[in-house]
Amino acid sequence: MMLAELSNVAGLSGNLPVGLVGMGAALGVGIAAAKAAEAIGRNPGAFGKVFTTALIGMALAEGLAILIYFVVPR
Repeated sequence: MMLAELSNVAGLSGNLPVGLVGMGAALGVGIAAAKAAEAIGRNPGAFGKVFTTALIGMALAEGLAILIYFVVPR
């Protein structure tokens, strides 16, 4: 009985990091988009620079989530 419980816990261990990384990526993208919209609202002339920086930051956050999805054993 104890071995079955351990295997259930081991089965969950691979899914937990993937879920946490997905949640972190979603929060990172959301915060980056919100702050970019706020910055563009304050200074519309800086649209190009703010948009480029925000887009790179969002791509890195999503890239990390995709990388972890394929690297972490489940």
